[in-house]
Amino acid sequence: MTDDDSDLAGFEQFSDGTGDETESSDAADSQSDDTASVADGGTDTAGATDDTLGGNDRFDDYGDGPTQTTTSADELGSVFVSGGLRIAEDGDETRIRASITPGSRESVRLGRYLIVPFPDGEELFARITALEYDQEFQTDDATVLTTRRRLESGDGFEERDYKFLAALEPGAVLFSESGELRRRMVDRVPKPGATVREATDADQIKTGLDIPTEGVFLGHLSVGGETVKTATEPPTVDYRLDDADEAGDPLVFRHTLVAGGTGSGKTHAAKNVLRQYVGRRYETDDGRDAQTAVVVFDPQDEYAQLHDDNPALDAAQARRLDREGVAYGGHDDTVALIPQEQGVSYPGEGHRAEQVPFTIPFSVVDDYDMPWLIAGASLNDNQYGALNHLLNRFFRNYNPGTYEQFLSFLDDPALREELDERGRVHEATFDAVTRRVRSIPRGVFDQDARSITELDTTLVRPGGVTVVPTYHLSTSRAKEMFVLAVATILVDDKLSNAPNSSRIAETPLVLGMDEAHNFLTDADTVQARKVVDTFTEAAKQGRKERLGLFLITQDPQDVADPVFKQVNTRLVLNLGDEDAIDSVNIPPALASKVPYMETGQMVVYSPDNSEPVELTGLPVCVTRHGE
Repeated sequence: MTDDDSDLAGFEQFSDGTGDETESSDAADSQSDDTASVADGGTDTAGATDDTLGGNDRFDDYGDGPTQTTTSADELGSVFVSGGLRIAEDGDETRIRASITPGSRESVRLGRYLIVPFPDGEELFARITALEYDQEFQTDDATVLTTRRRLESGDGFEERDYKFLAALEPGAVLFSESGELRRRMVDRVPKPGATVREATDADQIKTGLDIPTEGVFLGHLSVGGETVKTATEPPTVDYRLDDADEAGDPLVFRHTLVAGGTGSGKTHAAKNVLRQYVGRRYETDDGRDAQTAVVVFDPQDEYAQLHDDNPALDAAQARRLDREGVAYGGHDDTVALIPQEQGVSYPGEGHRAEQVPFTIPFSVVDDYDMPWLIAGASLNDNQYGALNHLLNRFFRNYNPGTYEQFLSFLDDPALREELDERGRVHEATFDAVTRRVRSIPRGVFDQDARSITELDTTLVRPGGVTVVPTYHLSTSRAKEMFVLAVATILVDDKLSNAPNSSRIAETPLVLGMDEAHNFLTDADTVQARKVVDTFTEAAKQGRKERLGLFLITQDPQDVADPVFKQVNTRLVLNLGDEDAIDSVNIPPALASKVPYMETGQMVVYSPDNSEPVELTGLPVCVTRHGE
C-alpha cells in the first residue's frame, strides 16, 4: 500500500449522508471523483457507467443529491432525502429539502416558488425558505482529497465538494378537477429524488397562492423585489383583490390599510388602487346593482389629480394595462369639495377637477349627534356631560342655531348662575366647557358657502370621485374638524335606519382617509373615544351597508386598535420604524423585508384573499401624480 493509499484508507466516503465507511478506499476514491464530475455538470472523465454510479437505471429520478442533471431550463434539482423527508400537521416538524444542481445554484433565491410533481400527476407547490451548503463528503480538512482540491483551486473553495440545499415550505397540493386546476392542503409527501423545478406557469402560481383570477388589481407578484416571470403571456403574475358578490362580501367593504413611510410610494399606490374602484358595481341589500362612489380626505392636495390623465403614461404602457384589465386615465367625474375657513383661500393649482366650496353648519352638532366636534381634546366625562346639557338647551331655543349664537348663549351670566344653583352644572365645570368651546377655530362653522348637508348628492355620486382637500386650512384643529364632521355625516347616513340623505345611504361607498393616524388615534379623551367608537361601528357594519374604509398612513401604530382589528387587507410598503412594522401584524418572514423595500414594493396581507405575498406596484401612476 502506498503512502497515498494509506492516507485515503480513513476517508469516509459519501453515500447517503450517514458517514459510513466504504469497504474499499480505492473504490471510494474512484466513486467520489466520478460523483463530483457529474455534480459539476460535466462529463464522466473516468469513463463511469450507470453501473459505476450504483447500477440504478432510475438514479436521475430518485438520486439523493447533486448527481441529478437538469433536463429543462426551469428544473433546479431533486428532492433530497438525507436528514429526513416528511410532512406533518405541525409545520415546524415538516422537513422537505431539495438538492440544487450546480448550473442552477447562482440563480436560486429565497422566496422563489417551486413545483414538485407526484407520480400520479398531482403537484406540490412550495416556497424556498432557506438555502445552505453542506459537505458533499464525510471528511475533514486533513484529508488528502480535500487538501488537493483546495490547493488546486487556489481560493480554498471547490464547489463540487459541497451539496447546495434548499429548504422548502409546502404551500398546497395542485390537482386537476373537471379540467380546472384546484388546490388543497398539503396531505402527501413528495417522492425521494423527484424533480424540483421553478414555477413558471401563472395559473399554477395563482392557484398555489390562492390568488383570485379576477378582481381589483393591486400589483404584480414579486420575490425579493424582483417581479416573478412566467412562461405565459403576459410574463408577470397579476395580483387581484376579490370583489365578487358570489364569493361573499367584497373585500373592499372589509376595509383596507395602506401603510408606508415617506418616499415609499404610498400615495402613488393608493391612487392606483382607488382608481380601480371607480365605477365598479356591487349589489345592495335591496337587490340593486349600484355603482361605487369614492370619497377621499386629502391632506396634501394630491388625490384630485384622479381627474387628470398622466402625461408620463405612454401608448405602450397603456396597451399593457389594457391587456391586463387595469383601469387607467383621468376620471372626468371628479370633484374637489373645498372646505371654507374664514380668511383662508384654496389655490387648487395642482389639478383640473371642478371645485365646489362648502361650509359646515353648526347645526350638524345636533343633527348628527356629535357634540365631541366642539369638545376639544381635554374634556373629561363630567365636562362632556355638561356640554351635552348646554347644547340640548341651546338647540331647543335656537333652530338651527349658529356657532356665534352658541358663544353668546354661553356668555349669559344668569345661565351660569341658574345651572349652578340647581346643581345641574357646577360653575367651575361651566367655565371649563366655555374655554374649550371658544378654543376651536372660529372660522370653521357657518361660512359663506353651501352647507355640506345640502351637497349630499355632490358629496356622493355613483361612479364619481369626491376629494376633500385640507392642506390649505390654517391649523391642524381646523383640518381635524372638517374631516371628522364630513366623515361622520357619511358614516351616520350609511348606518342609520332613518338617514338624512338617501343618496348616501343607498350608494356603495369607498371612504379614503389619508394620514388616518391623525383622526383615528387611540387616546384617552372623550373626543377620541367617541370618534373611535363611531368608526369602529362603521367598520363592523361596513360589509352589510356597502361602506369600505380605505385608510392610508405612515404611522399605523397610532391607528386605534378597535378600528385596526376590522381591517382585512393590509398593503405595507417601506417602513423604517420597528413599532410601525410590528403594528401591521404581517408574517415575520415578510415583516423582516419591509425596511429594505424599494419605492413601490409592498407586502400584501389579506387572509381572506390569498397567502401573504410580495408585490411590485405599477411603475407609473395610472392618473396624474406630482407636479
